[in-house]
Amino acid sequence: MSHSQTLDVLLIGAGPAGSLAAAQLARSGHEVLVLEKQRFPRFSIGESLLANSLQFIEDAGMLDAVLACGFQFKNGAAFVQGARRSEFNFVDKVSNGPAYTFQVPRADFDHALALQAERMGAKVRYEVEITGVDFSGERPVVRSRSGQGGEEVHRPRFVLDASGFGRTLSRLLSLERPSTFPVRAALFTHIADHIPAGAFDRQKIRISIHPREREIWYWLIPFSNGRSSLGVVASRELHTRYQGTAEERLWQLVREESSLAALLADAEPVAQVGEIVGYAASVSELHGRHFALLGNAAEFLDPVFSSGVTIAMQSANLAAAAVARQLKGETVDWNVSFSEPLMYGVETFRAFVGAWYDGDLQDIIFFERADPLTRRRICSVLAGYAWDAANPYTGPRTAQRLRTLAELCRQG
Repeated sequence: MSHSQTLDVLLIGAGPAGSLAAAQLARSGHEVLVLEKQRFPRFSIGESLLANSLQFIEDAGMLDAVLACGFQFKNGAAFVQGARRSEFNFVDKVSNGPAYTFQVPRADFDHALALQAERMGAKVRYEVEITGVDFSGERPVVRSRSGQGGEEVHRPRFVLDASGFGRTLSRLLSLERPSTFPVRAALFTHIADHIPAGAFDRQKIRISIHPREREIWYWLIPFSNGRSSLGVVASRELHTRYQGTAEERLWQLVREESSLAALLADAEPVAQVGEIVGYAASVSELHGRHFALLGNAAEFLDPVFSSGVTIAMQSANLAAAAVARQLKGETVDWNVSFSEPLMYGVETFRAFVGAWYDGDLQDIIFFERADPLTRRRICSVLAGYAWDAANPYTGPRTAQRLRTLAELCRQG
């Protein structure tokens, strides 16, 4: 059975990128269909949002729906390494835009966005898998299968892939290529944290570093319901040193970071421990004839600076604007309108992630006599403003500038 020929845009995936793009295109009067493989709400990591993402949410007309959920307010990030502490408050950034955001159970957050996209006119269908695509004709041909086994053929004018780690189009079109990052592994869960009031700032993500291995770091993301997301990231080589079940390895690693272990002395697990190995991903191209890749469906760097959702939303923002213009009959240069501006911020985050793991950024973050303006510029990127070209710590020279700054910090 063929879908209506009036379908303008087919979105694969109802996560943040898919819902945001769907809302913007539906609001512009386009017929939009979102096909999501899973049943929502569903678990996902990537729960500590960046302040810049609030701007994208507001611009898409979805902020009230997010505010209504009562998520944990977040105003920054706290870094811990042994006795050293360093806090960044997003209000200290140099870039324009919101100075706050939220820490969210992604099951609830993603579902809220998807429901709002429906209210704004998009159609969203769950438990539908994409089984084949063909972009050789005048219109894309997309085949799908529902959870009940029903098969359909869709002929939209454009396809946006927001399938996240499912990476639907990059898989079907053989666009995947290896990430330049070393293979790393993450263990994660949700806990009822039972942390005494005032023991730490629930308005910040807490990122701590292993006492002996600087490459091992931990996240603690508090939610508004007394629960937290807990995770630990290590290189594959370090990861394999620890034996036992995923749960045993996670808590073994937590016990080695004494300040985190003390905070979580009374914690109770409320979810199974999950594990992802080799999560970094890349593609050979971000767009092609009648399609573009959004968020993690194209590129995923690392969870350390919570950049995933912000990159996904920026990609949705850029793609929705480009698709709307193209559907009006304009000629769109997708490199100029989508790939190049998106990659400016992705490369900024890539430089920050690389500098974190080689120790440069850790030395910058914990430097006690930092120049106030430089620290505010670093804060802006940590708040998600990686596309602010007025900030010298964004764009193609970021890695070089971080190396120089780290060397200055080490020299005192």
